[in-house]
Amino acid sequence: MTAPSTSISTEIKHSLIRGFNTFRHLKHVHSRLLRSGLDQDNYLINMFLKSIFSFSNQSYARLVFNQTHQPNVFLWNTMIQGFVSKNCFDEALQLFVSMRKQSFLPNNFTLPFVLKACSRLPEYKLGLEVHSLVVKGGFDDDVFVKTGMVCLYSRSGCLGDAHKVFEDIVDKNVVCWTAIISGYIGIKKFKEAIDMFRGLLEMNLRPDSYTLVRVLSACTQLGDVDTGVWIHRYVSDIGMERNVFVGTSLVDMYAKSGNMEAARRVFDGMSEKDIVSWSAMIQGYASNGLPKEALDIFYAMQKENLKPDCYAMVGVLSACARLGALELGVWASSLIDENEFLTNPVMGTALIDMYAKCGKLDLAWDVFKGMKEKDRVVWNAIITGLAMNGHVKAAFSLFAQMEKFGIRPDGNTFVALLCGCTHAGLVDEGRKYFYSISNVYSLTPTIEHYGCIVDLLGRAGSLKEAHQLIKNMPIEANAIVWGGLLNGCRLHRDTQLAEEVLKKLVELEPWNSGNYVLLSNIFSANHKWDDAVNIRSTMNKRGIQKIPAYSWIEVDGIVHEFLVGDTSHPLSEKIYAKLDDITEELKAAGYIPTTEFVLFDIEEEEKEHILGCHSEKLAIAFGLISTKPNDVIRIVKNLRVCGDCHAAIKLISKITNREIIVRDTNRFHNFTNGSCSCNDYW
Repeated sequence: MTAPSTSISTEIKHSLIRGFNTFRHLKHVHSRLLRSGLDQDNYLINMFLKSIFSFSNQSYARLVFNQTHQPNVFLWNTMIQGFVSKNCFDEALQLFVSMRKQSFLPNNFTLPFVLKACSRLPEYKLGLEVHSLVVKGGFDDDVFVKTGMVCLYSRSGCLGDAHKVFEDIVDKNVVCWTAIISGYIGIKKFKEAIDMFRGLLEMNLRPDSYTLVRVLSACTQLGDVDTGVWIHRYVSDIGMERNVFVGTSLVDMYAKSGNMEAARRVFDGMSEKDIVSWSAMIQGYASNGLPKEALDIFYAMQKENLKPDCYAMVGVLSACARLGALELGVWASSLIDENEFLTNPVMGTALIDMYAKCGKLDLAWDVFKGMKEKDRVVWNAIITGLAMNGHVKAAFSLFAQMEKFGIRPDGNTFVALLCGCTHAGLVDEGRKYFYSISNVYSLTPTIEHYGCIVDLLGRAGSLKEAHQLIKNMPIEANAIVWGGLLNGCRLHRDTQLAEEVLKKLVELEPWNSGNYVLLSNIFSANHKWDDAVNIRSTMNKRGIQKIPAYSWIEVDGIVHEFLVGDTSHPLSEKIYAKLDDITEELKAAGYIPTTEFVLFDIEEEEKEHILGCHSEKLAIAFGLISTKPNDVIRIVKNLRVCGDCHAAIKLISKITNREIIVRDTNRFHNFTNGSCSCNDYW
């Protein structure tokens, strides 16, 4: 090599070491290599290829490599490593096969990346051939090669072979421990994965963030909060709690275990938060029945100028659906391109669900029709929406269409159909769908299906049939199933059966106030005040508190919350004044308060006062003074709407000429012109 070319070579080498800001500058270097005749210098080309991969331009790297006449093993390794690092596993293996055909022997730098590509595809057969090369080449003592083999066998489901390779590694590092832990997680052996993590710590090895994320995911999947808390303490001790990936995993674990206070503490302590962290909090609040908190954290995320991802959006829409916050849901969904909803079944389903639960079935239907891919979950969402809004026949029709399109129904489909039958009081149709689950579709009815059919039969007065069905269940009835029967007893005032059912419920859920309240309702309705007092006394002795009734209404994008007898709202005086006006108009229209729905043995006049202050009535009064005459009033309640409120709201809709939509835990009520979509079957 002449002196000038040596000088150019040194200059190019220094340029490659310094790096480049743009790919255009890198191409200028390529031009210099070609002009100076250094385009066949393997050392410089190797450095040049690494720079190309840093710009993620794999096609250009392949072009440069193909123009190299005599590539050495280092160039082959750089190409294979580059493609693997960019997740181009097929291309990496094609290069490896070409390398072998040209009689190049892989070394301990080649094999880990080839094994990684084999495990990711997966290419188990080629992986076995690579294993034989490992043995023949004498690389079976190399910890990185062995770790690659552990990953290969783990991802291929051959955990026995993976464990053998793992045990043969003399000097085990964190990477190979993580590989075997991930292997156990991959086949859902979460307990074993946690045990392996304990073994890692016993070797005095310090896990990295990836290892901690994997083992925390095992705790989450297993529901092992105690171990998760222990790992959290360890994470804090080694100063990894603030790591964004570890912190997010802790948030996810606590959220999925229902401990949102712990999740929030971890979240607030994180110095760096990415969109995944925010999404975990939003979904955690939404899935744990804290929709207002989910929206609050979403607003905070907006202030950080972060665009919501799929998971954040699903959580927000779920919260809006729970609160009946249509305006908020529409605004939130506008933050993401409409096409994303129509091409993503998960997001599309969330949007359909939100519209349906806010009573906007026309918008839910538009989303369903526009979906590019309608999987079973999407069909289930629209069938559920139709059923809950009282369009039960349409739900049945759509179910038939679903089958014509070759989409096989699952358990959730039948839950939707049975709930629709319950809402409309269609006992015969309910029986037909229930028994077709096993007889026609060869599915096994779940506890949810039994809960639906028992609720349907109980409401229809077929208490003996419902009771016998529970006795004949192949699985142990849970509180939901017995609760459905107890509700039927309440409606039909069968105190004898109710007492028997309550014994089961108290045994299953001794902490649940609803069991005691329902029985107290039954005694009170039959004027058995002493028995009702005894029930309340039992609740007091056991420290059982009745769940407070809340109602929510959204006005101008703000969700307002009301409790029974609430006076905390800034407009309380106007709300109660409006309520008094409505009460006078109701009485003039012939309304008589149904005082049997009040639990306590007090004077009739006082009973009427308590009924008049129910949270849903306060929310409606607020809606009447805060919205335009043609606006729909949407209310969501966390408990059932009582019979008196149901009768009163029907009349309010007629007197005020307003459409009032109320969604409670039981069903969807659309009140218009003095009638309700549930046809009074509730």
